[in-house]
Amino acid sequence: MLILFTDSDTDMTPEMCAEYGYNLISMPYSIDGKTVYPYVDFKEFNAREFYDGLRSGWLPNTSAISVDQYIEYFEPHFAAGNDIFYVHFSRAMTITFDNMDEALKILKEKYPERKFYEVDTKGITTVSCAIVLAIGELFKAGKTPEEVLEWASVEVDKHAMYFFADDLRFFKHSGRVSGIAGTMGTLLGIRPIIHMSSEGKMVSVGKEKGRPKAIARLLAYMDELGDDVTGHPVYIGNSDAPELVEELTAALRAKYGDALNLKVITVNPTAGSHCGPNGIGVCFHAIHR
Repeated sequence: MLILFTDSDTDMTPEMCAEYGYNLISMPYSIDGKTVYPYVDFKEFNAREFYDGLRSGWLPNTSAISVDQYIEYFEPHFAAGNDIFYVHFSRAMTITFDNMDEALKILKEKYPERKFYEVDTKGITTVSCAIVLAIGELFKAGKTPEEVLEWASVEVDKHAMYFFADDLRFFKHSGRVSGIAGTMGTLLGIRPIIHMSSEGKMVSVGKEKGRPKAIARLLAYMDELGDDVTGHPVYIGNSDAPELVEELTAALRAKYGDALNLKVITVNPTAGSHCGPNGIGVCFHAIHR
């Protein structure tokens, strides 16, 4: 039997996981020294409450999970004679997968006949969610692990994600943006446009002053890079930014029509600890990232 895994940094919720049979690994964050495991320490993510906390001054930290924790997730399935297929957020963004590799090394010695497959989505949050859902559909359609890996070898890099953050304090805190850029950018209303690169890293590709220009920039990237946009789902990811969601939705509908398969995703709290509230982005099928 094949057991599917993903993690909370892909924006998958327990309800979404249940639809496709994914097991969910919880990626932690901490506030004032208290570590929180999404969907373990709470059942539902209250985005408004969390992002209001960030607006009021919370500056969370994130951390990797341990070798032992990975073993706790995987060993019961190996012991039962099952193989594992894990679709996860970007290896390039964290050391947590070094711990996973060490756990798998230990487990492989104990269960040498078991197989472990993985797909690195080379992203985090919404773009990862899009890939996790697409792979879930492939398994629902009866595809083998090898067929899914072949699909992923091409299609992961055809899922593009472009976004901007409203308050750069959080990138500054996490080291994603330099201190001067983080402070001055927020004061001047400058919003860096960021995308997930083919190396799985967040890269600033430009900047705009003001939300309207930043949203127009997102649409410009869709114009430039979109590949059969209407033939694939388009995802709006947001960190508690309902007004921006409405604005971007209207712009997308005006451009691509009401038949556009549009889905709205809420950024999980662990990743949201880095981007902060009022962020928004779009994930679409592209010729390349």
